[in-house]
Amino acid sequence: MGRDGRGVRAVSDSSIEVTFMYRGVRCRERLSLKPTATNLKLAERHKIAIEHAIATGIFDYSATFPGSPRAARFAPEACRENVAGFLTRWLTSKKQHVSSSTYEGYRKIVELRLVPALGTVMVIDLKRKTVRDWLDTLHVSNKTLSNIQSCLRSALNDAVDEELVETNPLAGWTYARKGLVKDDDVDPFSPEEQRTILAALEGQACNLVQFAFWTGMRTSELVALDWGDVDWLRGEVHVSRAMTQASSGKAEVTKTVAGKRSIKLLAPALAALKAQKAYTYLAYAEVFQNPRTCQRWAGDQPIRKTMWTHALKKAGVRYRRPYQTRHTFASMMLSAGEHPMWVAKQLGHSDWTMIARVYGRWMPSADNTAGTRAEHQFSEGLGLKGAEKNS
Repeated sequence: MGRDGRGVRAVSDSSIEVTFMYRGVRCRERLSLKPTATNLKLAERHKIAIEHAIATGIFDYSATFPGSPRAARFAPEACRENVAGFLTRWLTSKKQHVSSSTYEGYRKIVELRLVPALGTVMVIDLKRKTVRDWLDTLHVSNKTLSNIQSCLRSALNDAVDEELVETNPLAGWTYARKGLVKDDDVDPFSPEEQRTILAALEGQACNLVQFAFWTGMRTSELVALDWGDVDWLRGEVHVSRAMTQASSGKAEVTKTVAGKRSIKLLAPALAALKAQKAYTYLAYAEVFQNPRTCQRWAGDQPIRKTMWTHALKKAGVRYRRPYQTRHTFASMMLSAGEHPMWVAKQLGHSDWTMIARVYGRWMPSADNTAGTRAEHQFSEGLGLKGAEKNS
């Protein structure tokens, strides 16, 4: 760390560097002294004086190191901003740069979780241990814990950019508790449950749910779907928009580049779409409507309240939220042996690592014949010893 571990070292022919901790930040400052034995001892005494001033609360960074770029960061006005003030300001700045649903999620976490718990803490004093100790008191799922940390981590990244803190205390770290069940655990519907649910529905509601089971589209994507997104000739539907309650009836572009995609219309999905034409095709606007209002669905919540919950009760099927239709599609495709990369593209993921992690138990394991197709196709004619015997 420095001379004999004392935090003092020569860094050039004309300067000595001292290292000390201030407000949880490791600070390095240079003194314009030739690194002679005498000057190194003077630097050690100066460092000891700095640490004493810090310990007694009288240290003035700008007075001690007036030319340091860190001095402004530790100025009294910079140190006075607490977590509540910073997050409120951060939330306002985010509104113009994220989707309505993302902003609404951030707003709830900031206002209902972070500010009440951590609002009085100075931003510069916020430590990983403080966050961990607070998270440990919450009786919520790991999914909720992850969402809280994601929001705070994003805000603290911006605090680093503003030079309010030197490093993000949550960078490269995530807190989770073992044994907790996620809100979004994969719990697909069996083929029999699917048949029973569809039998309990009729008309537009039945078409919507069958289409959801066989495309894997998110509910927000389903309600934003227009007839102009359907390519009858290629047998595909193009997904480029999503609509949530937070977007106030306005469709927004998908969150990720991979989310903008073309989905192959498998036979059951195509059949549902053709049946839906009788209800909304002539208007050539939204594909699926709320049968009660004959207007586009406003999002996941009205679907759950006015159609989905009732249908599951009538069918006698254990309740799962509508998002499980997406998990059902993925598990069906993987169980049937469809390629994970194809499934990932259908669902709007950029690669299949998430597919393997979330849906791994539905992916068929290798059988005794694994590898024989490649063996037959590529080994013949290469003169490999024993290849003729195996083929």
